[in-house]
Amino acid sequence: MNISEAARQTGLSAKQIRDYEKHGLLAPAQRHNNGYRHYNENDLIRLKFIRHAREVGFSLQQTAELLKLQDNPHRNSSEVKALTAKHIEALNTQIQSLQNMVLELQRWHDACKGDGCPECPILEGLVGSNQKVS
Repeated sequence: MNISEAARQTGLSAKQIRDYEKHGLLAPAQRHNNGYRHYNENDLIRLKFIRHAREVGFSLQQTAELLKLQDNPHRNSSEVKALTAKHIEALNTQIQSLQNMVLELQRWHDACKGDGCPECPILEGLVGSNQKVS
């Protein structure tokens, strides 16, 4: 199948597929005489794996590591679990950071009267603590 059909079946764009090939996550596609890429069922399985890994936030490097483990029939599942635990920890750190941002923005938002006066706690908060915006 060609790249547009592979894209349709995997939920990826043709550009993403070419990028994954460029980054070595997918072996270079076979080419037809006309130069068009050709993908088989194994390529689709690999592309779906990549898409799922990216959907849960694994980086390209982490996805490459997971693919190496997937390709190794003698893999040790503890390696997969350790990589995933590290990713979960990073996601939890990001979540905490985002929650802190929401709290700060909400505090500024709640303090802003939103009326016609020029004082704005949101702008003051963005400038820095205890500094007035002129």
